[in-house]
Amino acid sequence: MADSWATFGRDLHLDLTGPGGLRAALMRALREAVRSGRLAPGTRLPSSRSLAADLGIARNTVADAYAELVAEGWLSARQGSGTRVAWGHLPDGVRGRALPGPAPVARRASGPAPVARRAPGPVHGTGRPRFDLTPGTPDVSAFPRTAWLAAARRALTAAPSEAFGYGTPAGRPELRAVLADYLARARGVRADPDRIVICTGFMQALALLGRTLDAGPLATEAYGLDFHRGVLQRAGHRTVPLTVDEHGARIDELTARDGVADVAAALLTPAHQFPTGVPLHPDRRAEVVNWARATGGYVLEDDYDGEFRYDRQPVGALQGLDPDHVVYLGTASKSLAPALRLAWMVLPDRLVDPLLAVKRTGEWQSGQLEQLTLAEFISSGGYDRHLRGMRLRYRRRRDQLVAALAERAPHVHVSGIAAGLHAVLELPPGTERSIVEAARWQGLALEGLSAFRDPAAPPVPRDALVVAYGTPPDHSFSGVLDALVRALPPGE
Repeated sequence: MADSWATFGRDLHLDLTGPGGLRAALMRALREAVRSGRLAPGTRLPSSRSLAADLGIARNTVADAYAELVAEGWLSARQGSGTRVAWGHLPDGVRGRALPGPAPVARRASGPAPVARRAPGPVHGTGRPRFDLTPGTPDVSAFPRTAWLAAARRALTAAPSEAFGYGTPAGRPELRAVLADYLARARGVRADPDRIVICTGFMQALALLGRTLDAGPLATEAYGLDFHRGVLQRAGHRTVPLTVDEHGARIDELTARDGVADVAAALLTPAHQFPTGVPLHPDRRAEVVNWARATGGYVLEDDYDGEFRYDRQPVGALQGLDPDHVVYLGTASKSLAPALRLAWMVLPDRLVDPLLAVKRTGEWQSGQLEQLTLAEFISSGGYDRHLRGMRLRYRRRRDQLVAALAERAPHVHVSGIAAGLHAVLELPPGTERSIVEAARWQGLALEGLSAFRDPAAPPVPRDALVVAYGTPPDHSFSGVLDALVRALPPGE
């Protein structure tokens, strides 16, 4: 655990592919991050120890790469200040305009100016469940109250007077600037603040996109959330399910099926398919981007828990492959708390004005002060520290779940990657419904995989449980695991 990449420093997404050894690949990736603007001048880099742990390489490799880039002038290093991006390098296309610097975010010049993912289903049996294992909610007891309050005080003190007005549809410029930096650094997103729109949650973002996109069917994954399909359908779109297998959504079905050739967009969860827990295969990532380019369609990338990968550095956002055809959607609901009602979209240029025109027609705006607080929380490093702590907490719980099953129910297999806030437990054929009911009698509210299958999708003979391990409090988690194991069928 102590050597896990999830333990140290600030998040920094780097792709160490290409010719040469690891040191050459790291230097090439850092140069490209600086050149493209993903790492702005003055940005402090992780320590060599932290980055080495993140990337799974030797510390000396990182230290040598840093030293050589300092010598080349890409980075600067001072005693007590760490290693930073040198101020002499500006990315292509931004010369002549100011880049975000280290000044407090609430003092930057201002520019022009509801619903949880899934509520627990009805509970049968006797009385209310003691513990809720249905997916959709993080461990809200771990919300960083002290750090958030300190950020709120700093943001409120520095807030300009106009921040207390009604706000603009795009959201506070301070938050959009900070998010552009953070998403580039941590998720590989190619973002400009002018292409970011702040929303009151993922559902509002999806509804706005549904009303902005051209009429026509939209593809969704065959396993997903019914109210995501519902919001698109209410916007006038027919939804078409894409089969999900061990490699994620079947992208070939976008063109192979009758009646799908005119699909306007595809809603996907590439980093961690919800709820099956598999990532989209690299070949399919390239395939869906090529489909969007060829047809003029869009990929709607739901990165709902992209920061929570426990066995390795997360795969970068799909949006980084083609910002002109991928809409990136993120939210604070999993990383912090649903109550904040803060989400964001990174839009292709040609969608910005049409979507803002829709949002001006009466959509609710996110609270100005919450936006300023989040901007301060991210820029001060509090967000990175909180995410690191939550990664360790969620990983510990997932490890406990896997260990309990291996010891006491070895016939139940955990599928999907080590990521997110839920795990999928594969069950013997024909047992899903009875085990869900047995769990309810044990005081657990949980759902089977079939509850997330699109009714329009072909039936799949697969029985499984979707178990969210983020919500129960730490002191009761061992009891939750005991109850879960009791509900499982005995092994042969």
